[in-house]
Amino acid sequence: MGMKRTERTIQVGFTLLLAAGALLTIFPFIYMISTSLKGPIFIFELPPLLIPSDPTLQNFVRAWTSNRFGTYFLNSLGVAVVTTLLVVWLGSMMAFAFARFSFFLKKPLYYLVMFFMMMPAMSLIVPQFILAVQLKLVDHLSGLVVLYVAQNLPLCTFLLRGFIEQVPLEIEEAARMDGASAWDLYWQIVLPLCRPALATAAIFASLGAWDEYVWALTILNNPEVRTLPVGIATFQGVHNTDWGLVFAASLIAIAPIILLFIALQKYFIKGVVTGAVKG
Repeated sequence: MGMKRTERTIQVGFTLLLAAGALLTIFPFIYMISTSLKGPIFIFELPPLLIPSDPTLQNFVRAWTSNRFGTYFLNSLGVAVVTTLLVVWLGSMMAFAFARFSFFLKKPLYYLVMFFMMMPAMSLIVPQFILAVQLKLVDHLSGLVVLYVAQNLPLCTFLLRGFIEQVPLEIEEAARMDGASAWDLYWQIVLPLCRPALATAAIFASLGAWDEYVWALTILNNPEVRTLPVGIATFQGVHNTDWGLVFAASLIAIAPIILLFIALQKYFIKGVVTGAVKG
């Protein structure tokens, strides 16, 4: 009896600790929502109110209609969609090759992919900029796509390789006996069975392309081709910042990623766990 009571006490304490951690994590997001619904005169009121006494959507209207925000949103959307499609497509083909084919320098090449996955992005920004200048990718959204694809391919390959290796070989062998080519195996058998891993890779790739700031700030000088992170930074003044406007713009910016995660969440955990353990 005493042992059960002790276990129950530990379980309750652990649950309360997790709840406190979750509340601490989500509080900044709640404060962001609260501030975005306040007028300028209520943002710095004391004591601060999490539930605004006079909520308004004016900040969201101002954010969308000011400072080319709609253009920034469409630019980010285009870059994220193209990057995600390329990363998932190229990464799945690379993963299929590493998981199923034997070829010269297979292991060294895979270890090289893993090396680039662990390399800090900032350590390469100077040679990347020199290459972008030489390829005339400065002030072009394609300059973002090329880099984002290169940065996200290693992780996508790592996740998908582990998942593909769990696909039973008997299925592919039976398809080969029916005359299926390597492309048929990849397109018609492996990809449909790897939906959780594909969804996970898509989430990581879209997130990496959607909210990246440093590289976009480095190569985009033309206001017409700026993406959301750079555009939102222009909302902040030198001496005074309209935080209601900034937080409203930030909420609009993160909404697509949240919706994407909600849509693919049932695949996300399975894809991460399987790819990480097996890969």
